[in-house]
Amino acid sequence: MRGEGNMFTYLITGSSGYIGSMLSKYLLENEPDNKIVVPVRDIRRSKNRFRDISVLTETGHLRLFRADLRDCNFPGYFYEKADQIDYILHCASVTDSREMVSHPVEVIQSIVNGTQNVLELARRYQIKSMVYLSSMEVYGETDCSDGHRAAEDTAGAGKVELLSARSCYPLGKRMAENLCYSYFKEYGVPVKIARLSQTFGKGVPPTDNRVFSQFARAVKAGEDIVLHTEGNSMGNYCGIDDVVSGILTILKQGKDGEAYNVVNEENTMTIRQMARLVASQVAEGRIRVHTEIPPDNRYGYAVDTGLKLSGEKLMRLGWKPDKNLTDMYREMLEDMR
Repeated sequence: MRGEGNMFTYLITGSSGYIGSMLSKYLLENEPDNKIVVPVRDIRRSKNRFRDISVLTETGHLRLFRADLRDCNFPGYFYEKADQIDYILHCASVTDSREMVSHPVEVIQSIVNGTQNVLELARRYQIKSMVYLSSMEVYGETDCSDGHRAAEDTAGAGKVELLSARSCYPLGKRMAENLCYSYFKEYGVPVKIARLSQTFGKGVPPTDNRVFSQFARAVKAGEDIVLHTEGNSMGNYCGIDDVVSGILTILKQGKDGEAYNVVNEENTMTIRQMARLVASQVAEGRIRVHTEIPPDNRYGYAVDTGLKLSGEKLMRLGWKPDKNLTDMYREMLEDMR
């Protein structure tokens, strides 16, 4: 039965991951009358992500399904097993650059096949709204050195090397975005796209190995930050609380078939600039920044980009981020302690 009154059912994929779990926790804590349905491959791991929320065991508001989004039978199987779904937040995605380099075929399958299966499920349920979590990497090699910021209608103009294993991620995300638009155009699926900047703050898993996590661990250990590139690539960042509110704003107020950047424009700087900020402000000068560049791209880092995202379109919906980089690092370090 479709949500009655103020009660609705959310389907959230990728709940074992960082953003999916934080979205789930936010909804469980702030919209307790609603239900959340979560397809997962590992139920035990997912329960561990929600271990600090008593609602998991005390109510039936969170329901876990064992399922693989890449399975072509997923839409039919899930449609038979689950009740009505009103909203979908498709967060499932690979985020480890080393995985992209070592298993590009599986990464493509996860992004493209998984997204089509979720879109097919959205079509069958005739949902109220869906948000697909994309990435700023869809912009490719984009130069904003003249001071302009990249708006949503410029995605796809930047170069992405076709004959590169690492390109499985940005190209997969581009294809998934096109699938979203195609399902909107042909079947009327009310899907929106959230192009996320790098997101962190409280709740980052201890296994995360992205650059910001490496910097935070260096602060915690009192060790110097070691850069494995020149650090010239421009980074765009946003705090997890701001990202959660941004995604939900897009879900409820965004326009079907359109994309929205989720970024705090004040948190735009190069990797090297961020490393220096962390060393001087977060670590209060107790550590330094060094560079050790290997002869190959063994860490799977994306090519340098001068991309500076514009957050204007989402802010026109009333959204406003308020966490700066120092706030984000301090929240993450507090969790680590």
